[in-house]
Amino acid sequence: MTMATGAATAGPAVTAASTLARTYLDLVASCEALNVRIASEASQALLDGAELTRSEKALDAFIDAEAGRIEERHRHVPRRDVAASRALHDYLWSVSLLMSGAWYLERRVPRIAPQDVRVDVAAAAFEIVPGSDFACLPDDPAAGLPGVRVVAHEEALRAELRASVAEHVGPLLTAVGPHARRRSRALWGMAADDLVSGVWYLGRVLGQEDRAVQAATELLPTAIPPFPGGADFRRLAGRDGRRHLTRTRLGCCMYYTLDAAQACSTCPRTCDVERLRRLEAAD
Repeated sequence: MTMATGAATAGPAVTAASTLARTYLDLVASCEALNVRIASEASQALLDGAELTRSEKALDAFIDAEAGRIEERHRHVPRRDVAASRALHDYLWSVSLLMSGAWYLERRVPRIAPQDVRVDVAAAAFEIVPGSDFACLPDDPAAGLPGVRVVAHEEALRAELRASVAEHVGPLLTAVGPHARRRSRALWGMAADDLVSGVWYLGRVLGQEDRAVQAATELLPTAIPPFPGGADFRRLAGRDGRRHLTRTRLGCCMYYTLDAAQACSTCPRTCDVERLRRLEAAD
């Protein structure tokens, strides 16, 4: 029996999860520094983000693995609070960028629960199974899909992003805080920094730095609880008249304790003269 030619072949059904998976894959492909695997089902052998908030054993493994990486790379044993801060920074930056990146690329804000993130502590990598819960604008083609929430306008979508990040990271900040020897304001300062810097980084790798800085500034124009400060970008005038973008972190990622000569360019310890030197050297 011969099959009829020209018959339409149905493709896989478009769902909220498959739509979000494509966005995550585009994001990971664009961001070399984002060490995230997109999976169809969760790896049960890995810790999930919720375990870090309720199990001291899991949290110790998370911090110990970072301490081991620091010792290997920098040839010294870090203080416990430094390892905790560095591990926290990596988590905040990576998971926040999954949410902010989907917002920046597609104007969609996923709600990622801590249990939806798997942590490969040995490889300093993350895994996520895309869910069906995200917010979008009324004109989004995904607006009618099951699980998708429609919000009225851009500011409502920005509010969704701030709320999604805060809801996800809040329990982790509480759990890691004593190990990092940080209080609430400093911890939420780190969260704000990593939310803003992720958008900034994405814009730079896409050749859209000005657009990304504008987006990050609209996202956090000033302190919006629980975030204690805004994006606060500014420009430094170089010797050739060019004006270079910079900002000063609200919290500290503690990198300066690993390499005092190479504190982050946005660290409060890095003066504007040194920032300009680095920025001009990179051109």
